Order: sequence, then structure tokens, then C-alpha cells
Amino acid sequence: MAHPTNTQFAVAAHLLTLLAGASEEVLSSELMAGSVGANPVHVRRVLGSLRRAGIVSSRPGAHGGWQLEQPAETVTLADVWRAVQGADPLLGLHGAAPECTVGQRIQRALGDIDRRAARAVEEELAETSILDLARDTRARELAATADR
Repeated sequence: MAHPTNTQFAVAAHLLTLLAGASEEVLSSELMAGSVGANPVHVRRVLGSLRRAGIVSSRPGAHGGWQLEQPAETVTLADVWRAVQGADPLLGLHGAAPECTVGQRIQRALGDIDRRAARAVEEELAETSILDLARDTRARELAATADR
């Protein structure tokens, strides 16, 4: 089975679920990187996209870290998708030779399919909130055991 090369959406959902479980606490990118199994630099890059979207905020310093900026029940996976995916094509379209009639037509056809698929993905993701994920994964329970 092929694996996706861009894991930013899954990492973002994981990070937000951790933050939802932490309630009012701030979590360091290092702590979250340990849970995600990724480099803290990659985690901060993903968190940066979420910050630009207004979903999380950060506080610098020794006792700094990251926290949700919005209630977990108001942030949907569609919001997360838009924050990390942006306007990038879903299907990974390529550039065809300008003189190739088939190439130009396939680009238009695949572009239309890509837009419809992206809408369908967003509609499906809009059905699940970060709070739903936190409940499903028992994130609060896990956060409590990490404090011990």
C-alpha cells in the first residue's frame, strides 16, 4: 500500500487533539513531537500553519508553548485541512507541454476533477471537530497521565 508523502494534515490533527486534551495548559513543541513521533522542527512548521489560520497561539520562553486559540468544538478537520493544504491541488497535477492538445485538455479535465474532489474532502472533514477527535482518543485522560 502506498503511503502519503505529505503528512502535515495528520500531524496537525494529532497536535490539535493533544492541545484539546491539555485544556488551558500550554504544550511544548518538543513534548508534542514526542507524541507525534516527528522532529520538533517539523511540528513547529505545522503549528506555524495553524497559527497563521488563527487556530493556535504560542507563548515564548521557558514556560512557553502552544495552546488552542479557539474552542475545540468549533475547529473542524476542514479548518485544519485548509490551514495545512491551502489551495494546493489534491491530485498533484503536472504541467503539460503547451503544444500538446491532449496535455492541455487533460489538465483542464483533471483540474475540474481536482476541484470537485477537494470540495468533497472538505465537506466530509467538516463533519468532525477537534473535540470529537479528543473524545474518540481520550486525549484528556492521556494528558492527565503524562502529568504524573
